[in-house]
Amino acid sequence: MSRQGIDLDRSTLADWVGRAAFELCPVFDALIADLKRSTKLFMDETRAPVLDPGTCKTKTGYFWALARDDRPWNGGAPPGVAFTYAPGRGGQHAERILQGFTGILQVDGYAGYNRLIAPVRVGPNIRLAYCWAHARRKLVEITRTGSAPIAEEGVKRIGELYRIEAESRGLSPDARLTRRQERSAPLIADMRAWLTQHRARVAVKSPLGEALAYIAKY
Repeated sequence: MSRQGIDLDRSTLADWVGRAAFELCPVFDALIADLKRSTKLFMDETRAPVLDPGTCKTKTGYFWALARDDRPWNGGAPPGVAFTYAPGRGGQHAERILQGFTGILQVDGYAGYNRLIAPVRVGPNIRLAYCWAHARRKLVEITRTGSAPIAEEGVKRIGELYRIEAESRGLSPDARLTRRQERSAPLIADMRAWLTQHRARVAVKSPLGEALAYIAKY
């Protein structure tokens, strides 16, 4: 519009977006309902500045993403992602968004998701699966600060697991499970011993100590 010499007030544009979003609500409802019929989903949250009426300021809200992408293993369900706004990051928001979902939820190590697996929770069963990418990222960040042989070895070990997954793409679930049991499980067992050895030598509060503790925990 600006390139055509048409000056539109920001509030007008925001109003158009709001009206369009309202009309698209049935599409969003259908999308998130379809996602929650899956047996495995991914969830993450990120900060979003939002207006705080009456204060002339913004406050921190959160966009929560609920996603599915089965393409790497030739799954039958189409990929999709739905974004939901919530005023905070607490686990109660994840629980509300996931209402009706049962299955595996892939997440990072944020403690708020523990609410979904609390013994006292009433609702469909949810299992949490944690993410190697988050564990690897912590180690990679350490290698960028200088010589870090332990972190470099950790990245290499995770890379071996990645290689097995890459070679297993497109195989049937049973074939992938067999390959993981035969090839990945021994690597994980060896990594557990490796973690125990190095955690005993590294300062607990150091970046490397925290990274190793994260991997050991999740």
